[in-house]
Amino acid sequence: MKLIREFEERCLAMAIDGEIDGGIHPYIGQEAVAVGVCSNLTDEDYITSTHRGHGHVLAKGADPRRLLAELLGTLEGFNKGRGGSMHAADMKLGILGANGIVGAGGAIASGAAWAAKARGNSQVVVSFFGDGAMSQGVLLEAFNLASIWSLPVLFVCENNMYATSLKLESGLAGNAARRAEGFGMVARTVDGMDVEAVATATEELIEHCRTGQGPAFLECATYRFFGHHSVLELLGVEFRDRDEVAQWRERDPIPLLGGKLGDDVVAEIDEAIKIQIDDAVEFAKNAPSPDPKDALMYLYAGSTAVRPGVIL
Repeated sequence: MKLIREFEERCLAMAIDGEIDGGIHPYIGQEAVAVGVCSNLTDEDYITSTHRGHGHVLAKGADPRRLLAELLGTLEGFNKGRGGSMHAADMKLGILGANGIVGAGGAIASGAAWAAKARGNSQVVVSFFGDGAMSQGVLLEAFNLASIWSLPVLFVCENNMYATSLKLESGLAGNAARRAEGFGMVARTVDGMDVEAVATATEELIEHCRTGQGPAFLECATYRFFGHHSVLELLGVEFRDRDEVAQWRERDPIPLLGGKLGDDVVAEIDEAIKIQIDDAVEFAKNAPSPDPKDALMYLYAGSTAVRPGVIL
């Protein structure tokens, strides 16, 4: 969690300073969800992520140096700088990609889970999405197919109470977990600011999926401490009550867990993470930029014919 927090705080500062083009969607505050869930996954398991996906990618084992290089658009990034913040992927780590389309990862996760079931192995797929995706048609279709086909996929709703700036009660009728139950899935709701609670609930649901009992749904009640996007911080835009933000900050998952570890352990972790992030920043800033003449590389599979009119 500390790695994700330090990474995100550094990236937010770099985005505001203009070092990261296009900005980022900060994950600060939600770290317990990514860590609690991914602590139950193996290297062979898959995840699909969201536009707010750095935490998921790091929790699944991504190298922060290569992730930051990707955000800076350099060749040392996971996708050679072509994916950026919202599309980081690493197939070797089972990261099927962050996604800028709300809810789209659910369909990808169901497809990957179908393939895993067809192969007859014990792989599980986790699909992360926010509460704003709960009315997205493609996600609901993924719920339906996953249940019909009894696929090994865990759908994780990071309910941070806001879809961009739209309050949950203004955008979601009923209850997220109850919606999932309507598709025949086992569903749980957990305190998303408590990493141990998330890990425990996930362990149960992952076992459910891995043993062929079909899909499951986990709603994590969490909160992002910053706005929807770094540009809001740059412009000073606020859409939430400051007292509300302050109350949630009192439930910051990192000091909540740190209080159980002791000051010496926390200080050791903090120092190690600072060194790691400093190294990532230096690595990413010194990585080479792509050559403009290679801009069309990787747009097509090797055996795919280029469509007429494209200049190479």
